Amino acid sequence: MKKIKILVIFLSIFLVISCKSKVITKDSKTNSTATFAKKPNILIIHVDDLGYHDLSIHGSKIYQTPNIDALAKESVKFTNAYANYPRCVPSRYAMMTGNYPIKDGDVPDDGFKMTDVTDNKNFVKNIKNAGYQTAYFGKWHLGDKNSLKEFGYDYSFAAGHAGSPISFHYPFNISKRGNGKSKKSPIPDIDQVSKEGDYLMDVMTNNVAKYIKNREPNKPFMAMFSFYAVHQPLEAKEKDIKRNKKEIQNFDFSNQPEFIKEGTGRTKMRQNHPKYAAMVETMDENVGKLLQLLKDLNIDDNTIIVFSSDHGGLSNDGTKKRDLATSNYPLRAGKGWLYDGGIKIPLFVKWPNQLQPKTDNTSLVMLMDVFPTLLDITANKDLKTNGKSFLPVLQNKEVWNDRTVFWHSSKARPLNTGDTKSSAIRKGDYKLINWYKEGRTELYNIAEDPSEKNDLSKSKPQLTVQLLKELNSWKSNF
Repeated sequence: MKKIKILVIFLSIFLVISCKSKVITKDSKTNSTATFAKKPNILIIHVDDLGYHDLSIHGSKIYQTPNIDALAKESVKFTNAYANYPRCVPSRYAMMTGNYPIKDGDVPDDGFKMTDVTDNKNFVKNIKNAGYQTAYFGKWHLGDKNSLKEFGYDYSFAAGHAGSPISFHYPFNISKRGNGKSKKSPIPDIDQVSKEGDYLMDVMTNNVAKYIKNREPNKPFMAMFSFYAVHQPLEAKEKDIKRNKKEIQNFDFSNQPEFIKEGTGRTKMRQNHPKYAAMVETMDENVGKLLQLLKDLNIDDNTIIVFSSDHGGLSNDGTKKRDLATSNYPLRAGKGWLYDGGIKIPLFVKWPNQLQPKTDNTSLVMLMDVFPTLLDITANKDLKTNGKSFLPVLQNKEVWNDRTVFWHSSKARPLNTGDTKSSAIRKGDYKLINWYKEGRTELYNIAEDPSEKNDLSKSKPQLTVQLLKELNSWKSNF
């Protein structure tokens, strides 16, 4: 009996130690998993030529964007977010490098390559070194397909030199006009995975979804989906064109003129293009597909989503009349211009359980801040670029209401978008634009006059001189 008691005591001690050992092991694994879970996935959705007011959440009465609207309501939504340039290549250069788009004293343009970005200044490679699998989909416009791998992306799809598709309808690399030939760069990869009747946005989204589904599950991912939409050519699905044509015909624009004179050409004042409307709405549908996929895979709670555009919508022409896509009204002008219609962009950041959804009407943020912010989150690292992490702004620790930022637009296109060479500075609420070849300067209080109608340069001469001096001093450093 005594032996049995001793045996029972021994077994009890063994079980307690064993359970404690299991608890410790389990806790250790849990802690490890929790630590790993702190590395969020990242999905960047970047839209081409999408104007600030092209979203229904920003006031569009013509374009219906319910999925993006829902995303914005779950995000930190900035109303003072800007592109660093009002055209594609320089804007994308700024975003990817975290720097102002000025290289060797000039602005990067078509044909520019990013081979001179050193590894220690490369955000993508630093994020990759933090344990991320990296992928890029869609418009790159900063080099060939190989340049993406050199820049740090493990995988890319349908990305290369192309600045816009030859066609949004299959086959995508054959023009649907004239003899079918085009001087544009073809989009790689795309035709091999497509078939008759396919639409480019749908094919692109399906391949982003395929990547997310088949990714390495034990590592976080950073994927950038750069839509070719809603850039020209303006081509949409016929059923969507018909629906929007009917809606636009029934819409009362009141006494709003269709065009007004601006620069060497016109500014479009009505959102009345049914093909463009259809493209915006199809883009929104595809954003919705990806948002739903994250929920279906049960990874939406651990995924940061960044939604943005590269600059304002195409609303201006020059001496050459063209088919204009949209209107940025009540903002002034559009793509190509340093008025807010050309550089103000939608920017939403969603990070469930980490960021409280809100609308930030004060802080001034730029596209060149996006990757510094993501690197701050993923690796707690600062590469000391012109852009800076706005993570403290997202976390309600800082408000950037007095920031000073600059623009320099030397690649003017008076023929196509009506603009001429100019530079600009925004300091707090005030923005000064200087047409340096013409010796002309305008000053606006953006907080009180977002449409930039009331030029204050004559009534505030001291502020005008001060801001112009700061602008020229900044330019002299390049």
